[in-house]
Amino acid sequence: MTSPADRVRRPRRLLGVGAAAVLVATFGMGAASAPADDDVASKVLFAFADPDINESSGLVARDGVVVTVNDSGDSNRIFTVDPAGGETVGVTRFSGEAVDIEALAPADDGEVWVADIGDNLGRRDTVRVTRVPFGSGERQVPGTGYDLVYPDGAHDAETLLVHPETGRLYVVAKEFIGRLYAAPETLSATEPNELEPVGSVLGIATDGAFLPDGRHLLLRNYGQAAVYTWPDLERLATFALPAQKQGEGLAVAEDGSVLLSSEGVDAEVLRIELPAEVREQLAAAEPTEPAEPSGSPDTDATGGATEGSQADGDSGTSLRDVLLSPWVVGGGLGLLALALLVRAARSTRREH
Repeated sequence: MTSPADRVRRPRRLLGVGAAAVLVATFGMGAASAPADDDVASKVLFAFADPDINESSGLVARDGVVVTVNDSGDSNRIFTVDPAGGETVGVTRFSGEAVDIEALAPADDGEVWVADIGDNLGRRDTVRVTRVPFGSGERQVPGTGYDLVYPDGAHDAETLLVHPETGRLYVVAKEFIGRLYAAPETLSATEPNELEPVGSVLGIATDGAFLPDGRHLLLRNYGQAAVYTWPDLERLATFALPAQKQGEGLAVAEDGSVLLSSEGVDAEVLRIELPAEVREQLAAAEPTEPAEPSGSPDTDATGGATEGSQADGDSGTSLRDVLLSPWVVGGGLGLLALALLVRAARSTRREH
């Protein structure tokens, strides 16, 4: 015989199962529907040998070395790694307190930009980028930091880009429809630098980089990558990435080699070859002017891009992409499962 206590527990158990169903459906569907890894050729370049590199999130390949940084939770430090064997050959620590470091981008003269731009809860008034030297040996430096502020409220971000010719910085908000923002051409070290919306790009971007020609950029998320023209942000191609434990980092070396990193101790760094059709399009691409966007897109009252601000609907992430994304589809199925379980719980109460 069912006791009154059991009647109370049963709906609660059902709701608990329902909540689990939402998570499983959302993330399980996302993982199951992630693109296959047969679109690109890849090889293991090396594995990080340093146990202190346990959450490689940002990646830069310059001057024959690889520079990486851990995800949030680490201190203000970057690692210089010899790709010949994966050994750490240098660690640079810089002043300040890390909040949520997520990305790196190359700078001139043996330096990188360190991007403390993570904001999972969307609460930060400003985010920060710091210019830091890399190389062999241990060093402690002050670092030159600059605060950035969004024009339309806080955003979580994991991608910092720097144009190879102009040196201008760009941040990509990590959202279902990714948004690319441009920093001022000249940064102020004393006042917040307001970012300017440029356009929509790959959703849930975890890293990216300009190609050496300065006329294309490459963005990645956990399962795929997209190539865009610059400055008009026409999406040339989207392709699947090799499977990784939690692939987040991407670097483009001076010769155009593309490297991918993943979180985890002893994580492998992969070198991939872009799909043949992408290489053909890049080779056939005509130079375009200017090297920078001609202006920001039309925006609505909330600062978002308005209809028609993208090039012929072929750039960025379309509404169809969002609606058909595995995360949205999985989430919808999970919510449906939860609704059915709630209905069953109510029926159980009425019966007793």
